[in-house]
Amino acid sequence: MPPLTSTVLLIVAAACAGWVDAVIGGGGLILIPVLMSTTGLPAASVLATNKVAAVTGTASAAFTLKRKVGIPRATWAFAAAAFAASAGGAMAVVLISDDIVRPAIILLLLAVGTFVALRPQFGSGSGKRVESGRRQALALVAAAAIGFYDGIFGPGTGMFLIMAFTAIFAQSFLQSAAMAKVVNTATNLGALSVFIAGGYVVWPLALTLAVANVAGAQLGARTVLKGGSQLVRYALLALVVVLSTKLLIDEFL
Repeated sequence: MPPLTSTVLLIVAAACAGWVDAVIGGGGLILIPVLMSTTGLPAASVLATNKVAAVTGTASAAFTLKRKVGIPRATWAFAAAAFAASAGGAMAVVLISDDIVRPAIILLLLAVGTFVALRPQFGSGSGKRVESGRRQALALVAAAAIGFYDGIFGPGTGMFLIMAFTAIFAQSFLQSAAMAKVVNTATNLGALSVFIAGGYVVWPLALTLAVANVAGAQLGARTVLKGGSQLVRYALLALVVVLSTKLLIDEFL
């Protein structure tokens, strides 16, 4: 375990990351840099330890949103596909260069932000889902693709899931957020299974951060329920700006 001051900072960061993950996703942008700067752990252990905290917090938020909002049965199939794809992505991470992934994600983020900003009605409908076998098949492919991305790279996974489910099923952001939390839990578990098998998790620290992450995630889930689809929309746009800025800085500075 790191010194007391660093441990306190990590616990606060884990709680904040849990809140952010529950609202829209992207908590790793908070916790991973703090882990890197305070622990001196190798990159694989930082990512693995962060995943333990992330999966517990996301699962906690998923339980709360599922109970309050509800999810369709097909969500479990999407989660299974995302789990397998995320594990595959974590194993393939050495094969795909960040030099390829990062510019593609920047362009995708900018496209997502522009679309949401120019389409205020997107994700704010009455909540009536449009169901069909074709749409479910498309959602299954999207969940697997985003799961693979989470295993390889990760930032913004929750946001991409919310966007995909909203676009495919023409439903509200709130309904998509509930589905996304279940599927995002599966993507975290898929990648984490690879990290555990490799022995990269620092368990005492990971479990401490997991408790803090769950506390933040529960607060975040209740924030989402109170704020509804409009809050998710604003959080999505904020995450696009933050994540795009971070990736641009990493790319060019």
